[in-house]
Amino acid sequence: MPLLTIADLKKEVRQNTPLEAHVHVQIERILKKDAANGKPFYEIVLRDSTESMTLRAWSDTAAFESASLRHPGDFVSVEGVFHHNGSFGLDARGWDLSLLSDEETDLLLQGSPERRFLLEKSWQVISDAVDSLGDLRLQALCRQFLEQHGARFRRAAAARGNHHARRGGLLEHTSRMMECALALCGVYQELNRDLLIAGVLFHDTGKLWETCPPERGFGIETDLRGELLGHLSIGVELVNALWRDLPKKDWQEMSPPSEELRLHLLHLVAAHHGQFEFGSPVLPKTPEAALLHFIDNIDARLEMFFAAYKLAAVREGGDPPSMDWIRPLGVTPVIPLHGSKNSNATNSPE
Repeated sequence: MPLLTIADLKKEVRQNTPLEAHVHVQIERILKKDAANGKPFYEIVLRDSTESMTLRAWSDTAAFESASLRHPGDFVSVEGVFHHNGSFGLDARGWDLSLLSDEETDLLLQGSPERRFLLEKSWQVISDAVDSLGDLRLQALCRQFLEQHGARFRRAAAARGNHHARRGGLLEHTSRMMECALALCGVYQELNRDLLIAGVLFHDTGKLWETCPPERGFGIETDLRGELLGHLSIGVELVNALWRDLPKKDWQEMSPPSEELRLHLLHLVAAHHGQFEFGSPVLPKTPEAALLHFIDNIDARLEMFFAAYKLAAVREGGDPPSMDWIRPLGVTPVIPLHGSKNSNATNSPE
């Protein structure tokens, strides 16, 4: 019986149904309900590092008794025969669930080997970019952030729904943006490369308190700070707090002046939404701020295209699959041309 992620399970069931398998997941929500005939059942929402799924434990099954003992936040193994139900999507027969051991839970939180490799590569891209900074003030600021908040940065999501809405999603998003920024700095050499790199790193750091799963969990949660202030305000506050703590020996001789450098970095964080109607308190007023906004939008939008294609392929199992209208994109995506792909592509959305 293979151990699959939820994403792989959905894909395999489309191609091979019924499928005997098991998944390691966290219970996100469990509700006791009554069916139309009055019989009780449990509706259980389950999540791992890839996706979520919903199963129903009916009163005449072994799963019903197991579900009655479980709570939101529990880490469990779900074993059974999975199939595709036209009304409910993924469904299962003869399934049951049991608690995971601490070791199994730790492995689940780390993600699959492929997922761990992707996130480690993303971290390395960001670390290398920080190490390459020529401005020692910005380098010290970025290193201090990674040292103090690295664990939270590694697990934060980039959003709740539209793009990179998963544990580790912010790290993926920031890494892709960093690669874009570095490439474009080679084209537009008039840009302040160091400032742009720091801006990419810090632009969404407020999401460490706005869309960050708990240390041992997958649910995308908001704490009070994120709820009341939002990630733009928190990002500005974070840069200022880290800047105040830096040793400033010999800064007086550096160029550009330190106060101007700090203000330009704050502008990148504050203006990266690009438009007032998207919550930006100020419009981008420098080339670096404008470029940061554009590459943020590019990566988010391309992620939504790729995720839509993957979802449609899993759902339909055909070629070409039917596509849904994507609200943030404002379009129904069209399957792109098949042919030679970018030979440098190494990351694919999960």
